[in-house]
Amino acid sequence: MGTTNKVAIVTASDSGIGKQCALVLAKQGYDIGITWHSDDEGAKATAEAVNALGRRAETVQLDLSNLPDGAQAIQTLIDTFGRIDVLVNNAGAMSKAPFLEMDFKDWRTVFTVDVDGAFLCAQIAARKMVEQGEGGRIINITSVHEHTPLPEASAYTAAKHALGGLTKSMAMELVQHKILVNAVAPGAIATPMNDMKDEDVQEGSLPTIPLTRPGRTQEIASLVGWLSSEDASYTTGQSFIVDGGFMLANPQFKPQ
Repeated sequence: MGTTNKVAIVTASDSGIGKQCALVLAKQGYDIGITWHSDDEGAKATAEAVNALGRRAETVQLDLSNLPDGAQAIQTLIDTFGRIDVLVNNAGAMSKAPFLEMDFKDWRTVFTVDVDGAFLCAQIAARKMVEQGEGGRIINITSVHEHTPLPEASAYTAAKHALGGLTKSMAMELVQHKILVNAVAPGAIATPMNDMKDEDVQEGSLPTIPLTRPGRTQEIASLVGWLSSEDASYTTGQSFIVDGGFMLANPQFKPQ
């Protein structure tokens, strides 16, 4: 690759897991494309933190509820940097309702963002990686609920299962281009979406799971960093669960 700067695009990197992934990748030497949906100030703060690490940062709004046009923000970032080496598909939507009461519009909204949006972002990125001819990495942030249902969240559960399947299909088809595709499946992580910060992580605060606490964003981002590194050059088509032992206990199942 010579002196060309490596580029990673992390969707929804204005806060939470996405922001931490952006910082980890910046520390590994990547210039960072940052996308945001509604928090422009958060995106700017991420960009400033990336700049402070000596890396270039560019921000763009990404609206995956408006497809296919919304996904073109990925192409905008690729054009701005001139290349892409890593895509982290972190943007997502969530809706909870009992299955019998799930509104079809809400169902479609979750699938549009979590599956259709991830598909289009990955396709845009992969086409550029193929054109570059140097391989690449695509990492889909799914959820522990890629593997086990979340009660009263059938759309979210089904969408994350679908994204897990898409990950495997992409891995099989893109390996010939040396593009490795994996998923990271977080459990309960201290993020703004969960009304928590890393400082709120305390042992005993989630006694229903074996590690008895939520995870820190760094505990997800560090795995994303590894999957983006040369050390992960023999890893593709996998889903890595990082859940504090949640899957072992599955405490959310409560028979009626």
